[in-house]
Amino acid sequence: MDARGPAVDKAEIIARAQFRHRMRMFERFTEDACAEAGVTMPQYLLLLQAAGRPGRDWALIGELAECLVLRHNTAVELVGRCEAAGLVVRERDPEDQRRVRVQPTPAGARVLRRVVRAHRQEVDMLLAAHRRGGDG
Repeated sequence: MDARGPAVDKAEIIARAQFRHRMRMFERFTEDACAEAGVTMPQYLLLLQAAGRPGRDWALIGELAECLVLRHNTAVELVGRCEAAGLVVRERDPEDQRRVRVQPTPAGARVLRRVVRAHRQEVDMLLAAHRRGGDG
């Protein structure tokens, strides 16, 4: 990372501090919503990415690792914990047996919808605060 470049003024520091505060508040809200739904935040994020693939309701483990910014083996471990909790199922890709698909179970889909519903109002408030330019 190069620290050289244009000078950083107070307004930029304030804007970044407010943005980081809003991000952390959103993360905290997500942690609480996940706890109420009986899952951890990493489990929720895995469900979200598995169900949120365009054109399909499953994801490959490699895709999950990329979306969650995890090493492949860490993604495999998280999938294993989600599978043990009854949130997802794994199956071999019929087109390429080397690949593994991860799909939410009906129980996992219910948990996902519950947390997403809880986020609707929170996202709206964050966006409104951003448009106002305040730290909401």
